[in-house]
Amino acid sequence: MTLIIKNRAIVEDDFTVVRAAEDGALPAVDALPAGKVIVPFALWKEHKDALAASRSKDELGVWLAPDDEPADLAPDFSKIAVIAVDFPVFRDGRGFSIGRLLRERYQWTGELRAIGDVLRDQVFFHYRCGFDAFAVRADKDINDALNAFNEFTELYQGANDNPEPLFRRRAAVLATLGA
Repeated sequence: MTLIIKNRAIVEDDFTVVRAAEDGALPAVDALPAGKVIVPFALWKEHKDALAASRSKDELGVWLAPDDEPADLAPDFSKIAVIAVDFPVFRDGRGFSIGRLLRERYQWTGELRAIGDVLRDQVFFHYRCGFDAFAVRADKDINDALNAFNEFTELYQGANDNPEPLFRRRAAVLATLGA
């Protein structure tokens, strides 16, 4: 049983993330595991009609690599339930931008999941960029990662969760006090 953090709670993951083989070959659509799957964007682009015909929307997800263009997936939002963004290594932050683009520019309202090298140190920052589900790396403590949501009491920058920066929030409070 695989666990993920979803909406700030630890839950069972009912999706299987499908990856390419070591040689880069994508699996055939009829060779995918049964049940809910999150497929690579390359597989989705090549076989989206067959995938959509073989499973319901609630059983389909697509994951984006750091160099995939989220705009290319936007026309297909109605066919999928989950978008995952792969963080291949801890130091690759391109997925944070993809998350914000999906939420803010392309108005994705479904589950947005961080997969790959997802560590406690970045979970809260993923959240601020619009992610609501996190597949914490298997060798890390998911309960410890859940604590990341409670580390900061005051947020300076505007982000997906609150677009107003602290100086504007403080100015609004002062204005209501007549100061």
